[in-house]
Amino acid sequence: MIKVIILGGGNVATHLAHVFIEASKVRLVQVYNRNITAIEKLKKHTAITDNIQKIKKADIYLISVSDSAIDLVASRLKVANALVVHTSGSTSISVLKKHKHKGVLYPLQTFSKNRKIDFTNIPLCLEATDPKDLLLLEQLALQISKTHYTIDSKHRKKLHTAAVFINNFVNHLYFIGGEICKTNQIEPDILNPLLKETAEKALAITPYNAQTGPARRGDQRTIAKHLKDLSPNQQEIYKLLSQSIAKTYGKKL
Repeated sequence: MIKVIILGGGNVATHLAHVFIEASKVRLVQVYNRNITAIEKLKKHTAITDNIQKIKKADIYLISVSDSAIDLVASRLKVANALVVHTSGSTSISVLKKHKHKGVLYPLQTFSKNRKIDFTNIPLCLEATDPKDLLLLEQLALQISKTHYTIDSKHRKKLHTAAVFINNFVNHLYFIGGEICKTNQIEPDILNPLLKETAEKALAITPYNAQTGPARRGDQRTIAKHLKDLSPNQQEIYKLLSQSIAKTYGKKL
């Protein structure tokens, strides 16, 4: 049985808490968060605290807080001979320098507290400075996911950047498309089948082969028509993306 304590009460921490509660070979010993209200619902399943001085003993201490707070939480955590791990994609393992046993368990997925997700399909990116610690992390990963990779801090940072492009930026483009519809009294849900097919096609035949549209064709006339209907901010985004697409496929705009 792997004993785990989570430090944090945000989206990732909440999902990890629930998946550890359900894992047969993992015991979630405790959850810490400075705002006790954020983790109140977990007290039915495990111990909770807002006092880091009252942290219990465990095999792994999982720091799942905002990137800017990892260093502070890690420095306040007083544990000996236990593995201290953070869950950030863009933060180096070196932020845990005060701890002899340190590692990273980064779930490559987007999380929202109120949306359930199948954790078994989430790739887990692991890193540790000691082979024995890495083995323990791998054992933990196997309890909650079907897939894990050993990725160092340098490459994990690159991966996180890629994730921002395909998740955060793409989601923002979904938002802009919906706003254009609303501004023109069109129901945004009309875009949903296109949104779904775009994602499925990219997965099926690769994004490069799936690309269509005026920039892909070098259709400057259509692009000019679109630009007239957009706000200055939308025009800037449209031009930048169109130029990138055109350059990728050897077109001139």
